[in-house]
Amino acid sequence: MYLIGEALVGEGTELAHIDLIMGDKVGAVGTAFANGMSQLSAGHTPLLGVIRPNLPVKPSTLIVPKVTVQNLEQASKIFGPAQTAVAKAIADSVEEGIIPKEMAEDVLLIVSVYIHPEANDYSKIYRYNYGATKLAVQRAMDGFPDIDKVLYEKDRSTHPVMGFKVTRLWDPPYLQVALDITDLNKVRRVIGELPDSDHLIIEVGTPLLKKYGMEIISRIREIRPDIFVVADMKILDTGNLEARIASDYTADSVVISGLAPAATIDGAIKETKKTGIYSIVDMLNVENPLEVLRSLKKLPDVVELHRAIDTENKGEKHKWADMGSIKKLSDKILVAVAGGIRLDNAHEALKSGADILIVGRAITNARDVEGATRNFLKFMREDIDQFRVMTDF
Repeated sequence: MYLIGEALVGEGTELAHIDLIMGDKVGAVGTAFANGMSQLSAGHTPLLGVIRPNLPVKPSTLIVPKVTVQNLEQASKIFGPAQTAVAKAIADSVEEGIIPKEMAEDVLLIVSVYIHPEANDYSKIYRYNYGATKLAVQRAMDGFPDIDKVLYEKDRSTHPVMGFKVTRLWDPPYLQVALDITDLNKVRRVIGELPDSDHLIIEVGTPLLKKYGMEIISRIREIRPDIFVVADMKILDTGNLEARIASDYTADSVVISGLAPAATIDGAIKETKKTGIYSIVDMLNVENPLEVLRSLKKLPDVVELHRAIDTENKGEKHKWADMGSIKKLSDKILVAVAGGIRLDNAHEALKSGADILIVGRAITNARDVEGATRNFLKFMREDIDQFRVMTDF
């Protein structure tokens, strides 16, 4: 048997974070337990879980500090409220049947405990570590989370310590605002006036990238750190290298030209998979998007059906009829539409199957940027987290 549990409870410097493993005495956990007791290191000396001196808990538990203990004051927080909190939580877990009583003599626990060096409220240290240990034990015994929970939450959750949100495109449709303007002051104004929405994407247009380079993404992040950013690089060669550059500059997605050789598109898509960003293949000037897609080793995350600005006034039609055929290639592929998207044709685009509306001048040239954006956002769903209730399980 080999079980793993994790829990975070509390707030401030007394916040408790518990990682634990539980397993048989004979096996990997038993070996790690014995090694932890015998192979000591300065500042991270493991200690037994005891309810009070001379009363170790059952199942036998080894507590491993996560933070280097630098002085006696810090040591007293481990050899005191944290030590007894962990032990008491485990004893109560046995008493309450979370850990079956018949298991108590046969298994061992290794519990990793986080105590902030500046934590000073012993009552909170005890209570938070008790609660976190109890919850981690319960989760270990329940096998929480199962794989379905992990896959559901992975794109919806935010790590509290990271300080920003990594947005993923799991709830279409989305509105993508294309910043094809090159006036930096206007770019700042437009970004600053865009409303907050879980369904909003910012595209750093090709002209903007050419004028200011990839550093423009960092400037956008200063204004909107959580926004999903598309780098419209229109990659035509060295796909893996340019996709890596987009990732290095914190873009969430990179645009590859559908006119590029299949090897270039494949290389770029492969690199986006490595770096965890989205791949977009722009079908601007591509006669047969399906033919291009079928020539690839892996499909992109997004296919963009794009009518060029220079041909809008010449009567070129949108290739929205291709959307159904593209989506038949994969149930995960998203389709974006670009080129003259306005309020009067947005509904038609979505009805045809579009997952992303790419809008440029209808928003960026509007006198009321926020109002114009909200008019398009009316076609989107409610904000993702608006009605969400976060629970331990």
